[in-house]
Amino acid sequence: MGNTKPKNFETSLEELERIVRELEQGELTLEKSLELFEQGVKLSRECQDRLTQAERRIEILMRDNQGRAAVRPFDPESELSGGSDGDDSQ
Repeated sequence: MGNTKPKNFETSLEELERIVRELEQGELTLEKSLELFEQGVKLSRECQDRLTQAERRIEILMRDNQGRAAVRPFDPESELSGGSDGDDSQ
């Protein structure tokens, strides 16, 4: 469990499901339960971040600034910096 290598979404989700099963069994010590809960929260956040990034990429693929279908690269840096590319129509 000391593996700090980034995991893909599916691997993270499988690990999260395993943690949930272990916690649901209720046969762990309090300390082990807390440790697994912390890992589960971290995995849940990582999965949510990946889903959010995928959603943004899909939105970019689905429209351009005139609302037409278009494909352009996703740049997480411009998303984080608050770039208003395509948002000025609101």
